[in-house]
Amino acid sequence: MLSAALVFLALAHSAPAQVNLGPVTVGAGLRTSFVHTDTRGATTDTFPLDSIRLYVNGPVTSKIKFMFNSEYNGSTNAVGVMDAVARIELHPKFNIWAGRLLPPSDRANLAGPYYNNHWGVYSDGIQNGHPFVFQGRDNGLVYWGDFAKRVKISAGAFDGQSATGKPDVIGAARVQIHMCDMEEGYYLNSTYYGDKNLCSVGVATQVQSGRTATTLDFLLERKLPNLGVITIEGEYANYNGLGGYDPKYSKSQGGYGLASYIFPKAVGPGKIQLLGKGARASFSQRGLPGYAQTTTEVNVNYLIKQFNARVMTFCKKTDFSRGRPDNWQIGIGLQLQM
Repeated sequence: MLSAALVFLALAHSAPAQVNLGPVTVGAGLRTSFVHTDTRGATTDTFPLDSIRLYVNGPVTSKIKFMFNSEYNGSTNAVGVMDAVARIELHPKFNIWAGRLLPPSDRANLAGPYYNNHWGVYSDGIQNGHPFVFQGRDNGLVYWGDFAKRVKISAGAFDGQSATGKPDVIGAARVQIHMCDMEEGYYLNSTYYGDKNLCSVGVATQVQSGRTATTLDFLLERKLPNLGVITIEGEYANYNGLGGYDPKYSKSQGGYGLASYIFPKAVGPGKIQLLGKGARASFSQRGLPGYAQTTTEVNVNYLIKQFNARVMTFCKKTDFSRGRPDNWQIGIGLQLQM
C-alpha cells in the first residue's frame, strides 16, 4: 500500500522524467504530429495527438515482476489498459508472462509504434494485422525463452472472444533465429540504432479454429566502419480468415521492404537518418472483387536520443487498385519518452 501511495503522489506532483521509488519505476511516452493529407485533391491539415503512454514497472521478488502500461489513443479519444502483466522470469530459458500483453506475432507488433524504425506504422495492410483487444494486445499467457544466444521461442494461448468475437482460444507461437547479436527479452525493437549488429529471422503464427495469421520477418543492422548505421527490414504476412486490415475480406497477404541509413556525423545534439519503405498487400474474398494496396513511405528523421527523443518528417503515398481513393500525406512527428 505504501508503494502504491508513493507512486500516486509522484504522478500527482509532476515528478521528473523517470521516478525511481526504490525498485519501482514510472515513465511516460508521447507521440504528436502535424499531417497534411490529400485525397484526390481534397486536403486536410490536422495536429493529431497520436498517443500518450504511462509506464509503471517493478519487482515483487527477484524472479517475479509486474508491468502496467496505459495509453491515451488520439484517434478514439479513449484511455485503455495496454499492458497488465505478471512476469515470472525464472531463467533466460523459462519465462511466463500472464495478463494483457502482446501475443507472439510479427516484429512490428512486438516493437510497437514507439520502437519501430519509421513513423507510419500499421498503415500498409501488412504489419500486425493480427486480432487484438487494445493496441495489439490480448488477454492470455505466454511462455518465452532464449536459447544458446541464437534462438528465441515463444508460445501462448489468448482470449479469442475478446479479440475476434469467437469463443475459441487463439494459439500463438513465434521462433526467432539470431545469426549475430542476441536480442534479450520478449518485446523487441525494429532498430537498435547501431547498438547491436543484427541478422535475425522470425516466423510467427496465430491459429483459431482453423483460421490462421502467419508472418515471416527479417532484420539486418550493421554499424559501419565510418560509424554510420544501415538497417534493412522486411516482412511477408498471410492473413487467412484471422485478422487482416479489411474486415470485409477474409484473406489478405503481402510484404514490405525497408532500408535506412544514419549518417555518422552529429548535427547539433542529434544525427540524421534517411529511410525508405515500400509495401504491397492484396485482399480477396469469395463473391467480392479483390483489390491491392501499394504504400510508399520516405522519412528524414532527426535522432536526438534514439527512441526517447526523435523528430520524424515523413511523406507517405497510398494507392488502391480499386474501391478506395488514393491519398498521400506529408508531415512531421515528435516522439518523447522519459
